[in-house]
Amino acid sequence: MTDTRIQRGQKWLEELLKLIKVPAMVKAQKAETQVDLAEPEEPEEPEEPASYWLTIDETNLSRSQIEILIGNEGATLDAIQYLVNAILNMGKEHDEQAAYTVELDGYRVRRQAELLALAEYAIQQVRTNGQEFEMKSLSAAERRQIHTFLKEFTDLESYSRGKEPDRRLVVRRR
Repeated sequence: MTDTRIQRGQKWLEELLKLIKVPAMVKAQKAETQVDLAEPEEPEEPEEPASYWLTIDETNLSRSQIEILIGNEGATLDAIQYLVNAILNMGKEHDEQAAYTVELDGYRVRRQAELLALAEYAIQQVRTNGQEFEMKSLSAAERRQIHTFLKEFTDLESYSRGKEPDRRLVVRRR
């Protein structure tokens, strides 16, 4: 089943790129998972779907094509990723679903490092001055990444406030 999901993601994204006249291949691989040995998972929680990275090969793309596919602050890449996940998981049972991350030109890796630095800065600020720290201009996926990262800090909590397009992530002491 895993092989089918990864191949489906790769094939679907390559077809989308072909339809928009972008000559690029897609490399698909299973995402590396981190094992948290500190606390066992609650048995009643459903298992997370398998996670895959779909990396668009930029070898035959111009700088302009890469910039268009990434979009302003990753908006186009986020939209493509949303489509991949929505369409490929539509009508599938939970255990048949997959989480796809679409990467191009190292954007996701760079952005993930930026988000980690922002989260660490927020932690420092909250712990230093005791006031909540609000993060603006994050996509829903980026907010989820930071919420997940902050779960390991038992003295802090995070939540989202506001409505799109002005939704913000807030970090505060518990």
